[in-house]
Amino acid sequence: MDQSQNASQQAGQAVGQAQEKRSNLMDKASNAAQSANEPCQEGGQQMKANAQDAADAAKITVGSHK
Repeated sequence: MDQSQNASQQAGQAVGQAQEKRSNLMDKASNAAQSANEPCQEGGQQMKANAQDAADAAKITVGSHK
C-alpha cells in the first residue's frame, strides 16, 4: 500500500469514528431531553389535578352558601 492509499484509509477511519461519536452524542442528548421532559409532564398533570380539586372545592363551598 502506498502512502496516498494509507492516508486515504486513515482519513476514512477518522471520518467513520467522528460519525460514530456524533451519533452517540446525539443519542445522549435525545435521552437527556426526554428525561428532562418527563418530570415536566408529570408536574403539569399534578398541577392540573390540583387546580381541578380546588375548582371542585370552590363549587362545593359556593353551592353550600346559597
